[in-house]
Order: sequence, then C-alpha cells, then structure tokens
Amino acid sequence: MRDRDFVQHLKTYPKVGVLVVGSGPSGLGAAISAARNGATSVMIIDRFGFVGGNMTAGLVGPCMTSFSLDGGIQLVRGVFDEFVRRMEKTGGAVHPSEVSSGTDFAGYMTFGHERVTPFDPEAAKHVGLTMLEEAGVQLMLHTFVADTVAENGRVHGVVVASQDGLGYVPADVVVDCTGDGDVAARGGADFRYGRESDGAVQPMTLFFRIKNVDDAAVDDHARTHPEDRFPYQSIVEAARRAGRFPIPRRGVQLFRTPEPGVWRINTTRVLGRNGTDVGDLTAAEIEARHQVAALLDFFRTELPGLRQCQLLDTATTIGVRETRRIVGDYELTFDDLRTGRAFDDVVAVAGYPVDIHSPNSGDGPFDDGIPATANV
Repeated sequence: MRDRDFVQHLKTYPKVGVLVVGSGPSGLGAAISAARNGATSVMIIDRFGFVGGNMTAGLVGPCMTSFSLDGGIQLVRGVFDEFVRRMEKTGGAVHPSEVSSGTDFAGYMTFGHERVTPFDPEAAKHVGLTMLEEAGVQLMLHTFVADTVAENGRVHGVVVASQDGLGYVPADVVVDCTGDGDVAARGGADFRYGRESDGAVQPMTLFFRIKNVDDAAVDDHARTHPEDRFPYQSIVEAARRAGRFPIPRRGVQLFRTPEPGVWRINTTRVLGRNGTDVGDLTAAEIEARHQVAALLDFFRTELPGLRQCQLLDTATTIGVRETRRIVGDYELTFDDLRTGRAFDDVVAVAGYPVDIHSPNSGDGPFDDGIPATANV
C-alpha cells in the first residue's frame, strides 16, 4: 500500500482540563474521580454510542474478584463498589460479597473466582452513564481517536474522527484508557508487544450470551461431575478425541447471569491475531462468529441443560486480551506477585491472580511454562 500525504485544517474543540480516552472500567474510574476531585473540566471519549468498554461492548463478565484470593477482604472499593451497588439496586448485579467460588455465578471454577460480580451489561451502560453525568463529565461518544498530538515528550491533545469529520481536542492532561495504549504509542511512548521469545500474544475471545437454558440441569451436571476442572470437560474431551468439538478448548466456560435462563459464554478462541492491526481484527471477528455458530450446534446436541438454548446476542466487538504494554519506570514481575512485594508508592490494588492464556493453543498456559498456579 502506498503512503499518501494528507493535510487538512482540523476543527478544534474547546480545551478540557482532563481528557479520558476510553470509557471501560479504567476510563469510568479516571473520569469520575477526576471530576469529583475538582478538575476544572473533564471529558471522556468513546468509539461506541454507550459507555462501559469490555463490560458492555465486549459482554465480558462477570467482573472478576475485587476481594482477596480467600474472599476475606474487599480490596477494590471506591468508584467500582459504588458502580456495582447502584446496579444491584435495580436488579442488574449481584454484589461480590454474596457470590462464592464453585457456584454457577462463578462458572463453577474455584481458584481466582471467589467473590466475582455478576451483572447485566444494560445496567452497566445506564449506571456508568448516570455516574458520569452526575460528576459533570462531558461525553463525546461515537468518536474514534485516530492520532495523538505531542511535542517535546508531552501530549497536548488527540485527533478524533466522528460524524463531524476530523477534529482536534486539546487538553491539559490526557489519560489513555484505550486498553491498547493507542494514545501513548501514537504520542511516542515506548511500549512492548508480545512475549520476548517470539512476540506472540494471548488469544482473542468473542463473548456471547444464550437464553432458554435449563439452569437446574446445568447445575446438576456440574455437581455430579466434580472431576471436571472446567464445566462439561469430560464431554468436551471425548468430543475432541472424536473430532466433534469445533474449537481448541478443554471445556466450556459459562457463567450464569442475574437473569434466569441466561448465561454468558467465554469459550471462543482466536489464535495468532494482532489486536492493533485492522486486517487481523477483521479476520478475528469473522473467525469468532463462525465459532459461535459451531458452538451453539454442539451445545444443543451434546450438553445437558443447553439442548434448547438460543443465541441471545454476541458482543459488539471481539475481546482482545493483549496488545501493547507501555514501558513505565518499573515493570511488575511475576516474582513480585509471588512474594507479595510491597511498594511505597502504591496507587492501586487488585484481587485477581495471574491469568495468562497460551498464544499457541486453546488448552491454557501449562504448555508454555507458566506456573500451574496461574489461572486459565
């Protein structure tokens, strides 16, 4: 493809004090906190017509644990806890304090799944939007950030594309919550991509939801097959040996939602694609949607409780686990996590264990030398 020079006078929007790019969990927290703590003006930009990022557009759920590994201490509070409790009041979420690992809400998994947060994505859209409005955050939806304006190592704003055409949004501070480090990378920040050995990244997954599920039958099968590490593992492994399971997974990751008969499915697996390349993203979307259709056929044919299931919806966009990693002053290591290393300049805490999916297969990380204690 031949490169072309492109010169155009861009419409300039009013300057803002804090500009947050991306309205996923990190973007919601950043924008709401900045506004509540006195920033002169705060704006959040998102490419979709709603907020929530992977929680809503990606249908990713439940929110993984905000508690310590044993479920005894709630580590993540603040804006996130308020967000969950407000959804809970409308029936759109179950507070994590009420959810135990090994249950249907936790996908019948134990390690790393104590105190997860089931929620409805439509509730998340509305509550997230309401909290932003109440905090006085300006919203610019249906807007894609195409470039970063930086000079002498400092970001001064971003170039956006929308129904208005191309424009420039200047800001005193720009917070990159894109998930891919788009703003930072296009502003000249150093980043790494992929693992050191071969540059490979973790696979992508397209979440989808099914309805008309026999909740009791699913639960009964899980309870009567405690040997299965993943739901339906024995059935899936037999089907794989016979060539009947359509994708490289060891089981079916499914999570009951607050709505009876509706479950999230986290089972598609797209390997070898680059989430910063539009061609790869397109190919990944196509492959994943074919996988959804194949999985539905398998569910109806072979899985107890899912024989009458119907597709409710697929995520607006495929979920991308890994792309750029911005190079900071210090890079947290696995040994830091393993030993519980303490830092004097802590600004955030997390409750989820190491979660690395193999770039080479759908079977999990064990063939790649990741410790067996890592979650899959």
